[in-house]
Amino acid sequence: MSTGLDRRLAALATAVELADGRLDEDSLEHAREVVRRAGERLGFGTEATVVALAGPTGAGKSTLFNALAGGELARVSVRRPTTAAATAAIWGNHPHALLDWLDVGTRHSVDGAGRDGLVLIDLPDFDSVERGHRLEADRLIGLVDLLVWVVDPQKYADASLHDDYLRRLRSHSDAMAVVLNQSDRLRRRDLERCEADLERLLEEDGLARVPVLAVSGATGDGLAALDALLDERVARRRAAITRLSGDVTAAAEALGVGCGRGKAAGVDRPGREQLVAALGDVAGLPLVVRAVARAHERRGTLAVGWPLLRWARRLRPDPLRRLRLEGEGDENVHTSLPAATAVQRSQADSAVRTLASRSAGDLPEPWPGLVRSAATSREGELAERLDRAIAGAQLPQRRPLWWSLVGALQRALALVAAAGALWLALIVGLGFLQLEDAVPLPELEGFPLPTLLLVGGLVLGLLIAWVARIVNGVGARRRAAKVARTLRARVETVADELVLNPIEAELEARERLCGALATASKP
Repeated sequence: MSTGLDRRLAALATAVELADGRLDEDSLEHAREVVRRAGERLGFGTEATVVALAGPTGAGKSTLFNALAGGELARVSVRRPTTAAATAAIWGNHPHALLDWLDVGTRHSVDGAGRDGLVLIDLPDFDSVERGHRLEADRLIGLVDLLVWVVDPQKYADASLHDDYLRRLRSHSDAMAVVLNQSDRLRRRDLERCEADLERLLEEDGLARVPVLAVSGATGDGLAALDALLDERVARRRAAITRLSGDVTAAAEALGVGCGRGKAAGVDRPGREQLVAALGDVAGLPLVVRAVARAHERRGTLAVGWPLLRWARRLRPDPLRRLRLEGEGDENVHTSLPAATAVQRSQADSAVRTLASRSAGDLPEPWPGLVRSAATSREGELAERLDRAIAGAQLPQRRPLWWSLVGALQRALALVAAAGALWLALIVGLGFLQLEDAVPLPELEGFPLPTLLLVGGLVLGLLIAWVARIVNGVGARRRAAKVARTLRARVETVADELVLNPIEAELEARERLCGALATASKP
């Protein structure tokens, strides 16, 4: 067994797993079959070398088979088709389990020193008029260790041979040989011309390394060269490994059509920013940020505003509570944010698809489509997950310390103004009763003290409220900016999980797939 082949089979099996659901199912099924068949064939060991004589009708396969076996094992007739079922000639010990796996029922033992381990199979014609014969030939062509194509001077250039078999098996050049049979029917010059033309056709098929032997099964001419080739392959005990290596190469090439060109760009920063911004709009992030700012201003006014005017603020609902956004955050609670508009949803969809397209770079199909599918695979979850992300955000609720200090000062100023107002009201009332002398009216710098208390309390209170409103505005913007960063981070998490990670996973799967196929393709 070959360690190199084991490594390549493991790589192909990995590639098949990664390609499942991504690449062409026919190529994928073929690769699965190669992995399965290789495991089964290697399970029988490599002591036996299975060689099949394959070819078209009338090429003389059975005659050549009998000549190699040294006896009339296969029926020879001018009537076609002659060979209905595969016949095996076995040198040495019978590999019964292997032949059972090959489903070859007709078996003959052959004596031959130095060739123990050879199993030579005469196949039905691959172009037989009997469909069952063709199917049997095709089945065994896909299983045997060494293929010896037997052609004659009349059919060596047939399109069915080159298009349907030889060209498709170009990765198996080391597991094939071509025999130009019935060479006794040609003069030497014509035979040389046929051989040269056959070699040219094989080179066009990508099989320049395949040996070409001119043989006559009827007279035995050239048979020694074919015997030597078989003896050499049997002695090496590597024909099965060579054949399976070609199978792995062919399967890897079929799956790797999208690996040899193009390059993925990956997720870039501008595309990510555009996606997060679009999803933020869908989630209502700008609305929440504005609500945070207004809520801070409202609470600041209630804390440090002019006490006699605070009632007006109390009539307005808290913007955050109206949206069902609590400070601690709870992902299990749905917010009352309005649903995204059609424009916002369209912009989000466009951002997802644009990012997927840019991430795929100039990769060939099917990868751009696979990346787009990955990017949109969970788009049905976006609205729900974004709403939960907003609902679960911990919004800052800490009251600034200065609110308490200024609030106390405002209450004190309100009391001062109220005292001045009551003092003046008392004076006015006593004046109406002509008892104004009963209450003293002290002055300060020529101004009545009650008036100073009233006006001073009002002016200072309103001035402090105005300054506090400016300071609260600055605090509201800072708090809104902090909340915007928090919410953006949560939107980014949703974008990563539902869009970006699937894109990157798809691109990573391609890299792993192409890496596995590269390993599987290298003998």
